[in-house]
Amino acid sequence: MRRLFPVTDLTAADAPREWSLDDLADVYAYPGTDGPWLRANMVSTLDGAAQHDGRSQPISCESDMRIFGTLRGLADVVIAGAETVRLEGYRPARAREAFAARRAAAGQGPAPAVAVVSGSLDLDFSLPLFVSPLVPTLVLTGAGAPPDRISAARKAGADVVIAGEGSRVDPVRAVRELADRGLRRLLTEGGPRLLGQFVASGVLDELCLTVAPLLTAGDAQRIAGGPAVTVPKRFALASLLEEDGFLFSRYRRS
Repeated sequence: MRRLFPVTDLTAADAPREWSLDDLADVYAYPGTDGPWLRANMVSTLDGAAQHDGRSQPISCESDMRIFGTLRGLADVVIAGAETVRLEGYRPARAREAFAARRAAAGQGPAPAVAVVSGSLDLDFSLPLFVSPLVPTLVLTGAGAPPDRISAARKAGADVVIAGEGSRVDPVRAVRELADRGLRRLLTEGGPRLLGQFVASGVLDELCLTVAPLLTAGDAQRIAGGPAVTVPKRFALASLLEEDGFLFSRYRRS
């Protein structure tokens, strides 16, 4: 892997080398802000597909998964939409020794919590994600969610967070509710509809995007879906790494 941006040493930038998890953690460290910081981590092909056969794994690579693990190792909470949880087979986040000292120094627990966004709560609460996580899983839903599903979630051990009216979760309120629980380093892994809601509401601070050197054609989703914003959001490049033709970019809100 090599760093393309920012360039501090032209010779070093041009020389591929092995990057340790500590190296990656330094590059992807959260900024020292008092408020919440929401970053997204997504992967896309050259022609804009965020999935192949309904999943992101076929367009990923080993280095992308190392960055995926690093971002989780730095986060307080991982936010995912219900459909992504079902399609990707989400399991509880695990504690990793490589990040133990860094997390302890930051006052974090051994592993990030997982927060599932679902208005209907059409979820299988018997899965390990809900019944046997290291850190209790949160379920973000609206005030109009079915009472029996709220009861089922709580019975399974999930922390139900009301973050909207009716069956809709309000992205601004969701971020605020998580921050009020001390979860300020936020990471969303999609899916596209959820990311689109975060973009449209103006709460996304950072996008970590892996561009895979692949073409898939077809009608796969983009990384963000839903209604278009009135004025495109401008982000600035913060870092860029490369390996085997994969580009690992990080953009922050301008």
